[in-house]
Amino acid sequence: MASRVTKKRKASLAKVDRAKAYSLAEASSLVKEISNSKFDASVDIAVRLGVDPRKANQMVRGSVALPHGTGKDVRVLVLCTPDKEAEAKAAGADHVGLDEYINKIKAGWTDIDVIITMPSVMGKVGALGKVLGPRGLMPNPKTGTVTMEIGKAVTETKAGKIDFRVDKYGIIHSSVAKVSFDPKKIEENANELLQTIVRMKPSSAKGAYIKSVYMSSTMSPSIAIDSRSFVV
Repeated sequence: MASRVTKKRKASLAKVDRAKAYSLAEASSLVKEISNSKFDASVDIAVRLGVDPRKANQMVRGSVALPHGTGKDVRVLVLCTPDKEAEAKAAGADHVGLDEYINKIKAGWTDIDVIITMPSVMGKVGALGKVLGPRGLMPNPKTGTVTMEIGKAVTETKAGKIDFRVDKYGIIHSSVAKVSFDPKKIEENANELLQTIVRMKPSSAKGAYIKSVYMSSTMSPSIAIDSRSFVV
């Protein structure tokens, strides 16, 4: 049986011209108009890249500090030695410790958004790969979550620094704002992510790098974005 399209969904679909690629500014305003959820939905970006993620030299992965934050409270766990605990707590980490949290994670606890750790304890953290890997929680030096600058990493993460990586289909999915944000702030956050992805183009990637970009909110139709509106 075909699913029924609600009146609100029909109205949202009617506002989006499927044959058009919108500028980033237009999409940032339109996404607010077509979002009908009763909660403050996330604004998401999906970028299809012309890379082969199976090749190590074409893996696009990194982090970016969004100028206006993500609009959500990021729960941070710091796994560190006792000498770094005070620094982590002062920076605003939600959970700080080592062995007790490693044991909790082994038992299935993952009620966190980001894990920050230090190089000397990665041997212990690495053993949690089967739990953390599929959830995108494994710390990585490339994203600044394996560092001796624990306090700085916590502060940046709390302020709106996000990690991203291309999936096996060549797509990067990331939340960049909340629907309640001003359109200009949505645009500036999205642009910061997109410009960062553009700068990370692998030298081995051939042909078109940015194949398509779509913006949507948690329950809205997607809006195609013209890459010429942000690729400089």
